[in-house]
Amino acid sequence: MALSRTIVIAGAGIGGLTAALALAARGFRIVVLEKAERLEEVGAGLQLSPNASRVLVELGLTERLKARAVTPEAVSIMSARAGGELLRMPLGEAASARAGAPYWVVHRADLQSALAGAVADHPDIDLKLGATFEDVAPHAKGLTVVHRSGTIRRSDLASALIGADGIWSTVRQHLFPEVQPRFSGLIAWRGTLDAAQLPKDYAARRVQLWMGPNAHLVAYPIAGGRQINVVAVLPGTWNRPGWSTPGDPVEVMDAFAAPRWPPPARMMLAPVDSWRKWALFGVPDGCPWSKGPVALLGDAVHAMLPFAAQGAGMAIEDAAVLARHLSPEAAESTTDIAAALTQYGRARQARVLRVQRTARQQGRIYHLGGPLALARDLAIRALGPERMLARQDWIYSWRP
Repeated sequence: MALSRTIVIAGAGIGGLTAALALAARGFRIVVLEKAERLEEVGAGLQLSPNASRVLVELGLTERLKARAVTPEAVSIMSARAGGELLRMPLGEAASARAGAPYWVVHRADLQSALAGAVADHPDIDLKLGATFEDVAPHAKGLTVVHRSGTIRRSDLASALIGADGIWSTVRQHLFPEVQPRFSGLIAWRGTLDAAQLPKDYAARRVQLWMGPNAHLVAYPIAGGRQINVVAVLPGTWNRPGWSTPGDPVEVMDAFAAPRWPPPARMMLAPVDSWRKWALFGVPDGCPWSKGPVALLGDAVHAMLPFAAQGAGMAIEDAAVLARHLSPEAAESTTDIAAALTQYGRARQARVLRVQRTARQQGRIYHLGGPLALARDLAIRALGPERMLARQDWIYSWRP
């Protein structure tokens, strides 16, 4: 009995949609299950360094993204202790030439919309909205994947199931119920403002990273440069799961109060009309990647702190590596599928673990105060822009 050529993906986020396109390009029929009734504009801005943008370019998404993505010219590393810029690391043409792909910043909804548009246009991908994954069981032709739409229960025959359903993954809960997300003790506050509300220099096409005692601030342009995305990261005890909850702007302004934070940093906070807060959780290092013909992808297996700006990037990389290891020709049996998914996990583990650890380390560095902050600032200035960019090569120059 021939194995099904269908792969079911649970989750229509960035990782799930990228995986759908990459696997369909390999000759599979793809069914994507998404519990939301529609793909809404959730989240905020994100950074797509060349390791991630390269995959999207190869999937043919350049035209869909170019009107909304912004190519920043530089990353400005700023210090609250010093009161301004320590170093400006070149991006733009410098990063593109060095890594062979662009560095983009984009609103998450714009990226998801571009991916969803490409998925809708692909004849071998079926995106089912309002479809909640419920269960999976072995079948003579592979797997039976059960999902629910309202009161109607349905099933699909598949050769594999990919859990791309985020940090609170239902697929992971089925496979590895002992793996639970952990609260980091940090909260990300997110908001946007019109670029016209800031002085020209602060609305320039660059990423600003402000480091300060027990907090840091990131700002960069999105929506074709018309808006500025602002993320403030603070310690806290509030840890409700979820993407986004309304937050009190007084809390943010108090946390970034003078004299600890200089006026140029505070200038980007006051114009934000609406703050949303997001408790930062992570999946513990070393979470298993697969079990038989079922595998995990993106935040479901390696949700990490955002301090390396690689959360979306790692999910996009996962999708490319998954497609490299799976092909209809090499998937003649459930044993073949299981072996391919095991290889996929092994190919990803070391790199993702290094990025997870780098993100945690950078978060600690960003939040230093006192003499340690002074030593940090001196070390960054001594490093210089070119060497700082070279230190990113291991991330940016990755290829599937």
